[in-house]
Amino acid sequence: MTLIDPARLAKSIPQVRRLIDQRDRLLRQRDDLREQVEAIRLERDYLQQLGGAGPSDGEAEASYTYAFILTYGRSGSTLLQNLLTSAPGVLIRGENQGVPYQLYRYHSQVLHHRDRLARPEPLPPTHPWFGIDGYPEAHALRSMRRLITETLLRPHPDTRVVGFKEINWPFGELVAYVDFLSGIFPGARFIVNTRNLDDVAKSKWWGRREDALDHLGELEERMLAAAGHLGDRAFRIHYDDYLADPGRLEPLFEWLGAEYDRERIEKVMGIRASY
Repeated sequence: MTLIDPARLAKSIPQVRRLIDQRDRLLRQRDDLREQVEAIRLERDYLQQLGGAGPSDGEAEASYTYAFILTYGRSGSTLLQNLLTSAPGVLIRGENQGVPYQLYRYHSQVLHHRDRLARPEPLPPTHPWFGIDGYPEAHALRSMRRLITETLLRPHPDTRVVGFKEINWPFGELVAYVDFLSGIFPGARFIVNTRNLDDVAKSKWWGRREDALDHLGELEERMLAAAGHLGDRAFRIHYDDYLADPGRLEPLFEWLGAEYDRERIEKVMGIRASY
């Protein structure tokens, strides 16, 4: 029978305790890793589902030509909006104070952090930015298109061309912003509406600005630069031209695939604007 040396046993107890603690830590780490693997698997499966997702039911049923009037205030854009909307199947909504720009800021910021933190493997749940790297850009753009279409644009059953006119554009980021809208609305078209700047600078609120003419010149320069960037996705139109000759609008209607009716156009031009 072998006797246990009490002194030796006493010395081994701390070592045994350390081994037990180490075992417990390893078990906890194993459980944490299992949870992380499961979270990563779920994230992967979710992204794969999004990658293969098709358009929403509403988008599958309707295909629109999206058109947006790009201009500054007091350019005659409300008249142009009314002229276009008078055509069958065309619905150009009024201003919304540049609300979609808030989506642009949201989208741009998320993309910045997603790309900054991109790794070969998804970020684990223990990471402080967990999930940001999985931001599904294509799905986000589809969701934004549905949101704007169903809440701001609200096309009618017979609508084929839909959009809005706006005077509050982020002129400092205009090229990036029109690219963003083009990402939301595939094939988006931009109608660049200008007017004689001397007349604009004297009208309404512009007349209260001492630098109105210079400021308007800068805005128009940025608009024309964006038009150049857009290429055949932009159509330039000048208020003074079509006011003098409504026939100058016919190429615009053809470009949009809309019906041009001079009699209807002249009738709309004879209606006094409400603002």
